[in-house]
Amino acid sequence: MKVAKIMTRDVKTCAPQDSLNVAAKIMWDNDCGCVPVVNGNERVVGVLTDRDICMAAYTQGEPLHRLRAESAMSQTVVSCGPEDDLATAEKLMRDNKVHRLPVCNSDGRITGIMSLSDIAREADRGRFGAETKQIRSAELAEVLGAISQPHSHVGTPVEFGPEEGELEYRATPPPKKGRRRRK
Repeated sequence: MKVAKIMTRDVKTCAPQDSLNVAAKIMWDNDCGCVPVVNGNERVVGVLTDRDICMAAYTQGEPLHRLRAESAMSQTVVSCGPEDDLATAEKLMRDNKVHRLPVCNSDGRITGIMSLSDIAREADRGRFGAETKQIRSAELAEVLGAISQPHSHVGTPVEFGPEEGELEYRATPPPKKGRRRRK
């Protein structure tokens, strides 16, 4: 099955110079957790998630209307094409630990967005049938498990507050291997 068959076509976007307040409103009004950031030619230059907005507000210590999308967006864009197979989209999500992929045409312009939720809903509808069998519960669980792995962080903020200005960072020690204890 091709990505075009199940992707969301009515994608809401923002521009790099838009405030994070604008991006948050787009997410709220459209019940989505991700907004592709596009330039004047509708080419994706970044991806902004609800988590990115929260972390930018926290680490930069400014209200959302003072922060720009370009200050919080992920500039590493992982995307797929509408004619790609679902297996390709799943692999991209799994390998890059992302829940959503902008779908871009051959000119690099955004034409849709593919989310893990789109794949799960399609699997639930049972429309894959015997002829495609491109997605099974085990594959969906594998993708979800891979993208749910924690990301490593470069530093931990040690000061916060508008009066201090910028945050200072200290190196975060690598996570300890072995079992984690529950508190």
